[in-house]
Amino acid sequence: MTTRRRGQAERDAMTVEIGYALLSACFLGAVVFAAIAGPVAVWDLPGGFEDFLVLAGASMGGVLGALRVVHVLWQHGRNR
Repeated sequence: MTTRRRGQAERDAMTVEIGYALLSACFLGAVVFAAIAGPVAVWDLPGGFEDFLVLAGASMGGVLGALRVVHVLWQHGRNR
């Protein structure tokens, strides 16, 4: 493994890629949360089921958001 100094263009590209990864992960997480927990806002569901849907939506949104960040940054590293 060799070490070399990165140029300004490479650092800027990585900064943009990190920003894109975080923004797209937040969007994906919000869409997944809304899709799973959305029925809670529309219908009158039993209390335990409402709590389950909100927890499941938050969990799935967080996990898929983290996977999105890893995927985008992995692809960027592979293409470099």
